[in-house]
Amino acid sequence: MNERMYDLVVLGAGPVGENVADRARAAGLTTAIVESELVGGECSYWACMPSKALLRPAIARSEALQVPGLRGQVAGPLEAHEVLAHRDAIVGDWQDDGQADWVKSIGADLYRGHGRLDGPRRVTVQGTEGDRHVLTARHAVAVCTGSRAALPDLPGLDGARPWTSREATSSGRVPDRLIVVGGGVVAAEMATAWQALGARVTVLVRGAGLLPRMEPFVGEHVAAALIERGADVRTGVNVAAVVRDGSSGPVTVVLDDGEQVMGDEVLFATGRRPRTEDIGLETVGLTPGGWLDVDDSLRVTGHDWLYAVGDVNHRALLTHQGKYQARIAGAAIAARAADGTGEGAGAGIGDAGPWSPYAATADHAAVPQVVFTDPEAGAVGISLAEAEAAGREVRAVDLDLTAVAGAGLYAQGYRGHVRMIVDPDSETLLGVTFVGPGTGELVHAATIAVVGQVPIARLWHAVPSYPTLSEIWLRLLEAYRDGAGRP
Repeated sequence: MNERMYDLVVLGAGPVGENVADRARAAGLTTAIVESELVGGECSYWACMPSKALLRPAIARSEALQVPGLRGQVAGPLEAHEVLAHRDAIVGDWQDDGQADWVKSIGADLYRGHGRLDGPRRVTVQGTEGDRHVLTARHAVAVCTGSRAALPDLPGLDGARPWTSREATSSGRVPDRLIVVGGGVVAAEMATAWQALGARVTVLVRGAGLLPRMEPFVGEHVAAALIERGADVRTGVNVAAVVRDGSSGPVTVVLDDGEQVMGDEVLFATGRRPRTEDIGLETVGLTPGGWLDVDDSLRVTGHDWLYAVGDVNHRALLTHQGKYQARIAGAAIAARAADGTGEGAGAGIGDAGPWSPYAATADHAAVPQVVFTDPEAGAVGISLAEAEAAGREVRAVDLDLTAVAGAGLYAQGYRGHVRMIVDPDSETLLGVTFVGPGTGELVHAATIAVVGQVPIARLWHAVPSYPTLSEIWLRLLEAYRDGAGRP
C-alpha cells in the first residue's frame, strides 16, 4: 500500500476535475487526480466532442442546401463512413494518452483506478493494476465525478440493450430505424445527427414538446425541421415496455395505449443521475448516489474541506458551466489554503459576494447553452416562464430573425426567432433566447450583456456590423423602445 499527502485530491479527471487541478497547481498546491476511466471524461469521449463531430456535417449540409450555387453540390446524402471516421479521430479513438500527458505537464499526479472517500480528507484508490493507494488531502478533496444516463424502470428494458448517450455518440454503424425516447438536448441532437446520417427516426416525447427547458418556440422550430426531413415526432406519449427480438433482432417500444413502435435501436435520453453511488460518501455522513449540495464557492454543505464541482452538484449540467465552477473552486481552495484557517478570510474570501473570484454567481443568473440541432438554438439567463414563476415583472420582446438583412444572406428561406427578457426597473437584460441557423454564435454577446448587467441605454452604443445576424440586437432595442412587450 502506497500512502501520500497532497494539498488537494481530485476525484475525476474530466474537464471539470482537470480545471480544478490546473487552478490549484497554478497557485502552487500539490495535487493528485484520480480517474477510473479515460482522462478527459464524458465530454471528450461520449458527449460534447463526439456529438458535435456527428452534428457539424449535418448542419453544414443543411445550410449549404439553402445557399444558391451549392444546392446541387450537396444534394446527395452524407458519407456516413467519413463522418464516423472523423468522429473517431476527434475522440482520439478513445485513447487518452494526450490528456494524460497534459495532466503530467501541469505537475499533477495521476492515479488510475477507483477512488473512494475514506473519512475526512482521505481517499483510497484501488488501482487498475491491483495496487492500492491512500491519499490524504492537506486542504481539500474535490468530487468531480460527473453524471451518467438515468434509465427508467421499464419492463424488458435491461434485456433490450438500449442506447444511452454513450452508445448514441460512439456507434460505429447507422441503424436503419432509430427510436429516440425523450425530448431534451440529447434526444433532439441525436435525432438530428442520426437522421442526417440516414436513419429513419421516431421521437417519443412524454411532454408537450421538445427542449422544454427553453422558450416554447425553440422546440417548435426544431420539431418542425425534424418532421420536414422525415422524422416522426410524437408528443404526449408514454413508454410502457421495451422488447428486443433475440440478441440482435429489432426492438419494439410498447406505448401505454398499447401501440407498438418498431426500430433497430432505441435511445433513452431521459435524464441524468450523479456518479456518487460508490465514492465513499457514507464515510463522511453523506448519502451515496445523491446530488451534493454546495455553496457558491462549490464547498459541500457542512464540510469545510469537501468540494463538489460540475454535474454532481446539479446546478447546471453543462461542461462549460462545470469548467467555470472549477475555476471558481480552484481559486477558493487556493485562497483558503493560503489563509491557513480553511476559511480564507485573510485572502478576502470570507466576505466574497456575488460575481467575486470565489463565487459561481453565473450558475444562478447567466447560464449559457447552445443546442446543436438543425436549426441551432441558444439561450442565456431566464425564460419568460421562469420569470413569471418567480413573480418577477418583466418585459418580453419577440422578433422574427428575418427582420435583419443578414438572415436572407445567410440562407434562402431562413427561419428563426429571438426573445429578450428585460427587467423594466433597471432596464437590463435577464435572458435572451435564439433559434435559427447560425444563432449559436450570438449567445456569447447575450451572455456578456446579462452578466455585465449592461443597461439598454448603453447597449444602443454597441453597434452591430451590417449585414450580419447580430443586427437583430438593434431590432430588439428598437422594439423595446417602441413599446413592444409591455405587460
